[in-house]
Amino acid sequence: MTRFWLAAAAALALLCSASVGASAQDSESSTAPDEGISAAATTQPLEASGTNIRGATTGPTDAPGYDHPDQYIHLNTVKPAPNMYGVIQHPEQDKEAADKLAKFIEKNGGKKPNFLVFLLDDVGWMDPGFNGGGIAVGHPTPNMDALAADGLVLTSAYSTPSCSPSRATIHTGQIPLHHGLLRPPMYGEPGGLDGAVTMPEVLKKLGYTTQGVGKWHMGENKGSLPQNVGYDNYRGFLGVSDMYTEWRDMYFNPEIALSPARFKMMQEKGFSHYDVNCSPSDKDKCEDLKLIDLDYIKELDEVWTKVSTDFIEKQKDSDKPFFLYHATRGCHFDNYPNKEWAGKSRARTVYSDCMVHMDDVFKRLVDKLKETGQLENTIILLTSDNGPECEIPPHGQTPFRGCKGSSWEGGVRAPMFVYWKDMIAPRRSEGLFDQADIFNTFIGIAGAPGKELAKYVPSKRYVDGVDQTGFLLATEGQSARKARIYTLNQYLSAVRVDEFKVTITAELEDGFFKRGYTGGFSGPVTTDTGGAVMVNLYTNPKEDVSIGVRHLPLTVPVGYALGDYMLELEKYPPKFSTSFLSNNPPMYDMIPEVKEDATMSLELWKENEEKKLKTNAE
Repeated sequence: MTRFWLAAAAALALLCSASVGASAQDSESSTAPDEGISAAATTQPLEASGTNIRGATTGPTDAPGYDHPDQYIHLNTVKPAPNMYGVIQHPEQDKEAADKLAKFIEKNGGKKPNFLVFLLDDVGWMDPGFNGGGIAVGHPTPNMDALAADGLVLTSAYSTPSCSPSRATIHTGQIPLHHGLLRPPMYGEPGGLDGAVTMPEVLKKLGYTTQGVGKWHMGENKGSLPQNVGYDNYRGFLGVSDMYTEWRDMYFNPEIALSPARFKMMQEKGFSHYDVNCSPSDKDKCEDLKLIDLDYIKELDEVWTKVSTDFIEKQKDSDKPFFLYHATRGCHFDNYPNKEWAGKSRARTVYSDCMVHMDDVFKRLVDKLKETGQLENTIILLTSDNGPECEIPPHGQTPFRGCKGSSWEGGVRAPMFVYWKDMIAPRRSEGLFDQADIFNTFIGIAGAPGKELAKYVPSKRYVDGVDQTGFLLATEGQSARKARIYTLNQYLSAVRVDEFKVTITAELEDGFFKRGYTGGFSGPVTTDTGGAVMVNLYTNPKEDVSIGVRHLPLTVPVGYALGDYMLELEKYPPKFSTSFLSNNPPMYDMIPEVKEDATMSLELWKENEEKKLKTNAE
């Protein structure tokens, strides 16, 4: 048995022994209480007798206490289907949301709502003004802020630690251990969405036109190309911004840019170097449109904005609803603002200049929806793929510990709001929302709510997302998610329930290097803890004081949610579609299914590299 599964079994045994009889995935008694109800009014003491059962040694308290929305540590979840993650049931708000949606579709002549996902790159939780950043950190975002003020701002929304895993999570409703993209594939490495059931694919079956624009970065192999995973059309690049420019730039990488042999090596590497167009008319490849060099990189977001606004214009008279996925280039390093945007932010850094540019891009998409009379019919979700990339300044902002590449809050707590004019009540919520939930929620709104989603995915495929339609559309909707599972590379990392987070694997950002810029990709990963590492994210958002021992009555049930998920991983094993170099667990000592996936991925990578070297030599 591998170290991973030995550790999992030990943790599960510990948690289960402390939680006898608690079932986190099958109980029917999972309906959340009404908000604001006093604990004294809803809880009957279990003790048969006693004169001081709650208070202090100096005497009992008569303070009733209060329960708050979206806090579920005392509740169990119900699985909509065997291969779906458990939910907290809210039957009344689900009915309210369903009735509201039905009335909208009837009023709209039977046409379902459109979806726009606006996905930023490497933008931190506190970069937009709606989360306290904006002008306060040198880059005003008035357009994002205005729409957020009229929508639902999700203060506890989560991405994965890095870009490709997050994009795959949005598209598949799975966390990285299930979709297999554990980290971003770089410079032609294998790994992608090949074989996955994706949101655009299901939405097409439900009558939608699907358009993707911008950064892809979910695989360049044939089976992972956008046109083969559900898109009617995709315009953008297949990799990530720095892949096209960092080796060309004599300031950042003179070791390559000023070496003819090394520069030629990068020119001939087997990854796409172009802005491309992908269409189902050619399932083998995408059409190369323009080489991305140090000039064209400055214009990409402008070019892609026009593609999206043209698509919105084209759809105004269509009888089919649309799904538009607009993934910006900005503000991933390296940012090269063109002459219109250079210095336009108050901070005058290339990152802040990019942020004000992205705010304007967002405005133009919303304005086009207004102009074409489609704003009222469109659900808009804005978020980022991860936290700030702190190893390369200037970078984004977060008030939390950690950065991109880590499972600390700063790496995975993402800015997010959802807007639907007159359909989503303006408010802020601390309810948990994972980017995997976008999959279930949009497909639910499109016609396959809750357990109906299971009809569109194979029974052996696990769905980590939950349908949050009631959360979004009910007037005072609460989250249907009890727990949020964190991953880090090939590991289960942590779990959050309510305001409490238990960690079993984490990165020590400055564990190797005490100088320079440290972040999520430059520190060692520790896979074992003392067994009671828990923080309160309300009182300690920097995650630097553990309260696990003092608060054992909470540590145990929070940790149980992680043990419960380990059982799910036994039934629906992890998948590795990207290779990794690690000695813990060593690749040569893993369970057969995982070893086979990882070995095939590494062998394919080796084969590709050998072919490239041979070609270059010839």
